[in-house]
Amino acid sequence: MTRLSVNINKIATLRNARGGNNPNVLAVARDAEIFGAQGITVHPRPDERHIRYQDVRDIRPLISTEFNIEGNPIPSFVELVLEVKPTQVTLVPDGHDQITSNHGWDTLENKAQLTDVCRTFREAGIRTSIFVDADPRMVAGAKTCGADRVELYTEPYAAGYQADREAAIAPFVAAAEEARRVGLGLNAGHDLSLENLHYYHEQIPWTDEVSIGHALICDALYLGLRDTIRQYLKALQ
Repeated sequence: MTRLSVNINKIATLRNARGGNNPNVLAVARDAEIFGAQGITVHPRPDERHIRYQDVRDIRPLISTEFNIEGNPIPSFVELVLEVKPTQVTLVPDGHDQITSNHGWDTLENKAQLTDVCRTFREAGIRTSIFVDADPRMVAGAKTCGADRVELYTEPYAAGYQADREAAIAPFVAAAEEARRVGLGLNAGHDLSLENLHYYHEQIPWTDEVSIGHALICDALYLGLRDTIRQYLKALQ
């Protein structure tokens, strides 16, 4: 079964636009779980422009499903993850001023750093996933770094889906097969949506987890959060 982890960063973006606590990020995390989400994902950045470090601390005791914290493993992020001890940490190579993640790790060039970070989290009992492009070499490199999983950066698939979905999915199937060959768990995320999720899952059904935020929250503006989560779960059946 492929699990749906709901990224609630956009809820925090909306809250922060006006100050105060509306919408309530903690309530949305709890409700997403009640509505069927099998995981909650957050991606705190150093400027805290959406999810804040304190949000991460506050969410942890409120949910019973998987908790996934994404981010660049700078010292403050590593300290936060070790304090909160989520189910999973996803290492993402984003700069402090990036609007959103736009590439995966070069696991060969950054092997020493990633190996050290994976070891740190493994010793703390935290599953570690490395965010990579759909390149079998990067997947194999993640294995040598000591990762438990990789998360495939799926924006290129989403961008090419309408024009030629078979061509768009091909490199992801190759990367996913490499993950399976070397014994890595497999996640996916970025720009997956109700339009393209079912086909992705149909072609790579051994995906362990998809993390979806932007499209899901946009859909929820029209469909409501409960029905939106149900539709994403249906797409994964």
